[in-house]
Amino acid sequence: MNKMIKILIIIIMMTFLGGCREDREDMPISVETKTNDPEKKTFLALGDSYTIGESVDLNERWPAQLVDSLNARDFNVARPHIIAVTGWTTNDLLNGINREKPQGPFDLVSLLIGVNNQYRGNSVESYRPDFQQLLQQAIALAGGDPRHVFVLSIPDWGVTPFAAYRDSQKIAQEIDAYNAANRDETLAAGAFYVDITGISRQAKTEPGLIAGDGLHPSGEMYREWVKVLLPVVEKILAKH
Repeated sequence: MNKMIKILIIIIMMTFLGGCREDREDMPISVETKTNDPEKKTFLALGDSYTIGESVDLNERWPAQLVDSLNARDFNVARPHIIAVTGWTTNDLLNGINREKPQGPFDLVSLLIGVNNQYRGNSVESYRPDFQQLLQQAIALAGGDPRHVFVLSIPDWGVTPFAAYRDSQKIAQEIDAYNAANRDETLAAGAFYVDITGISRQAKTEPGLIAGDGLHPSGEMYREWVKVLLPVVEKILAKH
């Protein structure tokens, strides 16, 4: 009898802990809410682990590095408001935005999403309508102006140590197909598109571009992303 009670207690504890872990994973992570300073330009970054900067320090994630670089050029941009969680798919991001209800308009809105759809084996055909919906939400949060939205291509995780025993060629082909879809939708909507996938593939021969977890970009890779993002974002803010 005592043994049965102990088993029941363990089951209850496991269920409770599992529920807490799930709640934590579903919680959007925001670096900073929209600034009240009318002089500062605002930036909303939407995505997954690549946007929240899994396995790097807060100041090394690419949205933070981008803001630092912009401010070094006297653009006066507030710290980014980030809605992103590691492991999120397009549907997760849609739900996260709906829960958090960010208040626009933002001067800049970025979108980088889809790697977890691909990782789970979802088709490009199922990805495209979700991406379209997210892109339209991003445009709405930019005050309805697609010229204040920029989309980043999905990095290729197939070159990382994490994928050492996986079919890297298949992963690359699927990532390319996803990126062809999000690029087409982005350009059709009139937003900006920035391809950082080529940079991510340099990690195959440059291990310093990968974080300590063997999967996500390091701060060094994010710096390389910012170099190609800067001219685009400067163009967006110059038109503001």
